[in-house]
Amino acid sequence: MRKRHIAILGSTGSIGRQTLDVIRQHRDLFDIELLTANNSTDLLIEQALEFDPNNVVICNEAKYREVADVLQPHDIKVFAGIKSVCDLVTSDQVDMVSASMVGFSGLEPTIAALKAGKAVALANKETLVAAGSLIMDLSLNHNAPIIPVDSEHSAIFQCLLGAQHNKLYGIHLTASGGPFRTWDKNKIAQATKDQALRHPNWKMGAKITIDSATMMNKGFEVIEARWLFDCPPSKINVVVHPQSVIHSMVEFEDGAILAQLGNPDMRVPIEFALAFPNRLPLNGEKLDITKVGRLDFMKPDTDKFPALLLSFKALERGGNIACAMNAANEAAVAAYLQDRIRFYDIPEIVSACMDGVDFVRKPELEDIFATNEAVSRSAAGLINDISKKLK
Repeated sequence: MRKRHIAILGSTGSIGRQTLDVIRQHRDLFDIELLTANNSTDLLIEQALEFDPNNVVICNEAKYREVADVLQPHDIKVFAGIKSVCDLVTSDQVDMVSASMVGFSGLEPTIAALKAGKAVALANKETLVAAGSLIMDLSLNHNAPIIPVDSEHSAIFQCLLGAQHNKLYGIHLTASGGPFRTWDKNKIAQATKDQALRHPNWKMGAKITIDSATMMNKGFEVIEARWLFDCPPSKINVVVHPQSVIHSMVEFEDGAILAQLGNPDMRVPIEFALAFPNRLPLNGEKLDITKVGRLDFMKPDTDKFPALLLSFKALERGGNIACAMNAANEAAVAAYLQDRIRFYDIPEIVSACMDGVDFVRKPELEDIFATNEAVSRSAAGLINDISKKLK
């Protein structure tokens, strides 16, 4: 395998840190060309001193001097702002971009990377949720492969590699059920952010952990699967699998189902994406199939977790509705983490914003950005109204 030069967008986040752990185990196969962070200057500096990238970007321009004063004496070039990220991912020195920035902010750099023909290891869900059709067109037109990093989509991708080009009949997208799977609806309604952040199986960032608790995360994954695998929503089935051992399954026309299994360790799909099509050794606990004991599967309870239905509604309506869904959810989750709204306010705010957005049937990129901005404002207004009533 030829050494690959990697740009990691969001290196201080959960996926970014785990990506660096994978690279730490294979320094002979990977070099870091670019590290970026939004606000976490101390960790960004620490990572840069360890991995010696050519370039570092701190997106919060107010923190530029804090980073530059430490790193420039080490011959590491330091830049600020999202435009710098978009410029640097197009460098001839970059072979692959690990897109692990959280939220809508990851869209612009991913677009820049695809337009430059870069392979993208995609961990940012919001990119495909907000602009799935546009992103897949860019990937095709610029011969820029997208390799999924989400454990579920990586599992689907791996299963399809063994399909010998046989037609996909359907996808079974597994979900842990999150921390509130066994709670009744009244108890969930009173859930605090600390309770919602206690995921039973995965260690993730705050935003995605709340999305898992509401099952909005699984709704996003339905939309991602629709675009990544060109699969109609009617053929995407969500199944709750509390053990998180089977990461997802694909079904073929003869009824055969293939599954990918493993311990819940995000470094596995990260490494698979970075090294594709190679598989590399990875330190960590391997799955002992004899100790699994049992694997349970059940239908999701959409009465307790209405957010899941919103993704199918967004796909059915099409246009810019999924973008509106994402923008409203980002605002609502941030408000919930600030204790400004209650748990079930999240899907209610999202639903209201989806219904209220100006519909664009075939959105261009400027429509996506306009929708995101408009819905963010609408969601902020709804959040302020709810917050006032709760005081």
